[in-house]
Amino acid sequence: MVRNRVRRRLRHLARPRLADLPGGSALVVRATPAAAAVTGAELERQFDSGVRTALARATR
Repeated sequence: MVRNRVRRRLRHLARPRLADLPGGSALVVRATPAAAAVTGAELERQFDSGVRTALARATR
């Protein structure tokens, strides 16, 4: 139940950001158990930070 809730929250965050990824990109998100306890705003902040980091590494 908790796992599915976290998955839905992450999917909700990822959907509008997929268009910002380069074509042919794959986005894999691994959530830790702590993700179930954070607020929506904090989860969004962490998600965006992770995407920015991944994009920066991919363009090196």
